[in-house]
Formats: sequence, C-alpha cells, structure tokens
Amino acid sequence: MPISIHRGSTTDWDKLKQEIISEAPNLGIDSIGFTTADPFNELKELLIDRRDKGYLSGFEEPDIDKRINPGLLFEGPRSIISIAVAYPTKLVNPPRSEPGAYRGMLSRTAWGLDYHQVLRERLTRLEAFIKERVEGARVESMVDTGALVDRSVAERAGVGFIGKNCSVITPEWGSWVFLGEMITNIPFPPDTPALNQCGECTKCLDACPTGAFVGPGELNASRCIAFLTQTKGVIEDELMKKIGNRLYGCDTCQSVCPLNKGKHWTHQADMQPDPELVKPLLAPLLSMSNREYKQVYGNNASSWRGKKPIQRNAIIGIGNFKDRSSVPLLNKLLRDDDRPEIRATAAWALGKIGDSDAEIAIEVALLREKEKVVLDALERAQAEIKNTCKANEQKEGVPE
Repeated sequence: MPISIHRGSTTDWDKLKQEIISEAPNLGIDSIGFTTADPFNELKELLIDRRDKGYLSGFEEPDIDKRINPGLLFEGPRSIISIAVAYPTKLVNPPRSEPGAYRGMLSRTAWGLDYHQVLRERLTRLEAFIKERVEGARVESMVDTGALVDRSVAERAGVGFIGKNCSVITPEWGSWVFLGEMITNIPFPPDTPALNQCGECTKCLDACPTGAFVGPGELNASRCIAFLTQTKGVIEDELMKKIGNRLYGCDTCQSVCPLNKGKHWTHQADMQPDPELVKPLLAPLLSMSNREYKQVYGNNASSWRGKKPIQRNAIIGIGNFKDRSSVPLLNKLLRDDDRPEIRATAAWALGKIGDSDAEIAIEVALLREKEKVVLDALERAQAEIKNTCKANEQKEGVPE
C-alpha cells in the first residue's frame, strides 16, 4: 500500500530511500544521492563573480536566484535526488587518420545516444518507482539544461566532489558520469556531502590546451575548448590552433586526472560508441546536407547546435592537419558557401596549409569577397603564407 505524503514518518522515508538505492542499478542509475532542498546560498556570490568577470558560457539559466533556490522552481520542495550514469572512455579498434583521410573526434560526452535522452529516461523510471510507493508524490526532474547547478547538487548529495577541473568526481566511476537531479516533496534523509580529494594535484589545470582554468575549480568558459566547439561564429586564430581536430567537446582535463586512471565502462548499452560516428572523416562532413546530418547525428549529443559548428570545426581540423588534398574543397567553400564564419575558417585553414594552390585560392577570394570578417581572415592567411615562405627561404639559405 502506498505511503501517504501527508502521513509518512521518518522511518517510512528512510526505508523508501534504501529501496531506491537498492533499485537504482535496475533503473539504469550508477550512483544516487539525497540532499535537502535548502537553497545553495553559498553559490550566489561565486556565480555573480563569474558572471561579472565574463567567465560564464551563456548556456546557463540567466536568473542566478533560480540557480540556487529550488523553491523558485518547485512548490514546497523537501529534498533533491541526484543521479549519475557512467559512460565509456575507450574506443575498440578506432579508425586512424592518414594522409588524405584525416579524422576528427567527438568527446566522450557525445558517444552513444544523446545523454539528455538517456538520463531523462532513467529519471522517468525513478519517478514511476517513487509514485507507485508514495500517494501524493510530486517530482520535477532536470538534465543539464535545468536551472540548478547539477554539480553542486551532486556534491551536496554525496555522489561525488567537484574537482579542480570543475567536473564531479565519483568514487566508483571517476568523472566519467552524466548528472541529473529530481526535486521532490518527499523529506528523504540527506546524505553526507562529498569531500574534495584533489589534494595538491594540478594535472588538469596544467594540461588545459588554452589555459582556460583561472584557478582550481574556476573556469573561463570563453577559452574552454568544450565550449568553443559548441559556439557559432568565427573563433580566434590562436584558439583554432589549440582546438586541433576536436569536433565537439574536449576530454583533456579529465583524461589526465589520476582518479580517472583505468576507468572504462561497457554496461550501459545505449552509451556505447560507433567508432566511425565519433571519429569521422573530416572532408565528408563539409558536404553533408541538413537531412544527412540529422540522419547521422540526430540522436547524438553533439547535434543540439546543428551542423554549422561541426562543419566549422571540421575545417579547423583540416587546417591543423595541413591537409593539402582538401585545398579544392576549401576553395569551393570560399567561393560558394553563404556563411561568413565558414568562409573565414576556410581562409584560416588555407593559410595553415600554405602551398601554392592555397595561396592562389586566397588571392582569388580576396578579389571577390565583400564580408569584412572574411576579408580580414584572408589577409591574415595570405600574410602567414608569405611569412612561412620567407622563413623557409632563410632556413634553406643558411650554410651547414
């Protein structure tokens, strides 16, 4: 018989909590924790400071009070349940880049089925489990796009601690987890908050390709590769070089973490990657139609921003590989593509490739281009090629 929300005792709620913990693996949940629905007041000054310094990504809920106060999101909250679902970290027999067939890479957060779908499904199962047992239960589930700071919820619920790389690091699964939470009107007994275990280690901070960490646990999102690959528009030349062949996301600060060493999971079937999908050839991405892109990547976490950022990032990868075989394709983009950010990025890539065909493509494009952002990119690319040629001539002219 279901427990009444109005008549349940502390013992009832503790018993239900233990039942949920026991059932969690069967619901597809790898870690679960409980905390109060008290406001996260300690975050307010921190969030205001990050906003004022321009460190936020712009993807967050703009109302800071909603980010810290569950009571503004849910009537009569009594507790929050935090869940974590582990994802895999290794590809089996991954395809490799080779001349004329260079590949990009999606971060592990974009392997398998879109994690938003996966976690919503897991939370829906948990909702059903709770509502079968509690008469009058109300819940509100959130995955990534919710207002609350899910990492802070997970830390206070004891799921894991927030590391210096801003990721939640769990005892069992490291930081290779997706997070979700559920606000409820049930007064579950809270768990003990997780304690930071980073110690003196700074490997994640030191390894960041762009120096995006301004301090332990403090990230300037505008320099974070994971953020940059999801933006639209033109990226600074310096940062494009740092992006390498990443098409979506970045795993560097997690890959170097000692607490992640040796951790790899295959038990979540819908999280398993298709190597060809997550490490695709770069050139074919540039001619992919909207329909083709949706067919291939529609159920992938990288698809939420559409194909434009992925195609721009593919051009960046081609430039960083200095792929001469792609010069005709880049030239075609300069000539025919109506997106200034694509043309500007193609110009940058041609400057990196720097052969005579690339130089001619840039010279011809300069005669017809009208968009200032593209003209500026073309001029910088032209200057880079000339400087590279001059440096090579001087090097060749030095006697042994």
